[in-house]
Amino acid sequence: MNDYATHIADLPNFGPKSQQMLALAGIHTVEQLRELGAVRAYVQVKRAGTNASLNLLWAMEGALTGQHWREVAKHERLRLLLELEDVENEHPSMGSGRKVL
Repeated sequence: MNDYATHIADLPNFGPKSQQMLALAGIHTVEQLRELGAVRAYVQVKRAGTNASLNLLWAMEGALTGQHWREVAKHERLRLLLELEDVENEHPSMGSGRKVL
C-alpha cells in the first residue's frame, strides 16, 4: 500500500463508485480501511446496503497490499473468501446475505 496515501481517492484500485460505497459505509480514511482490513470493510459496505461485488473486496485488499485487484482475485481469492466466511459466521448480523461455498 502507498504509505503516503491519506485519502481513499489516493489509493489504487478505487474508482468513484467504489469510493462512494466506502463513504456510505462510513469508511472515509485510509486509516479506517487499514484498521478494518479488506474483509471486514467489505462486510461493512455490504451491510450499508450497497450492491458491492467481490471485485470491491479484491480492490480493497490490493489497495492495502500494493497489488492490482486482478492479481488479488487470481492469487488471494480463496484465502479472502474463507476469511469472509469466518467473519460472517462470527457475526451473522454482519453477513452479506449470501452464502460462500
